[in-house]
Amino acid sequence: MPLSVPALRRRLPLLLALGLSLALSFGLIAVRVLLTGRLQYAFLLWNLFLAALPFGLSAALYLAARPPGARLLLPVGLVWLLFFPNAPYLVTDLFHLEPRPGVPYWYDLALIMSCAWNGLMLAFASLLDMHALVRQRLGFVAGWLFAALALGLSAFGVYLGRYLRYNSWDILSNPFTLFYDIVQRFLHPFHNWQTWGVTVVFWAFLLIAYGTVRQLGPGGPAEASSD
Repeated sequence: MPLSVPALRRRLPLLLALGLSLALSFGLIAVRVLLTGRLQYAFLLWNLFLAALPFGLSAALYLAARPPGARLLLPVGLVWLLFFPNAPYLVTDLFHLEPRPGVPYWYDLALIMSCAWNGLMLAFASLLDMHALVRQRLGFVAGWLFAALALGLSAFGVYLGRYLRYNSWDILSNPFTLFYDIVQRFLHPFHNWQTWGVTVVFWAFLLIAYGTVRQLGPGGPAEASSD
């Protein structure tokens, strides 16, 4: 897929900022491993990789020299939506925070907060791209409906990952069990109140945070280049 050079140049500050932020997380994890001799939080490297996948997909679509048609946007968009919850999921890794020997408590707090921040920034940067692409094709209202739906599905995906321990690839490797658990939560919502409590609260948080990020500047690279 050929890339648009002007769009790539506009994207460089964002890529630099995300690269520095990710480098900080990698460095904090590496130093912790060296200090303790344990891979206590090394799993966060994998989580960061999964969080970066949707951003890579959305950036490739948005930076394409030609606007992607429906034949490309729909299948790539579905794959993007499948992996998108992995980015905000990093916020829930704060559950792992507790005093541990070998490093100060504040160090682990900074480490996990750094990863959580990267997850949110990768999520919002990715959603900015997809939001702009949908708005360009379908209009303002459709763009916001898409963004709200993506964040809602992501919040539900975060619940599935954190509490039921499903992964994105379970849709291929374990589809029947995944489908059964999802259907049960829709058929018996009052017996699964935690599902909807987590989903609604996290959805509200993500939607407000995303709206706030859009107001902090001219809307980021995706917004600026689409006006």
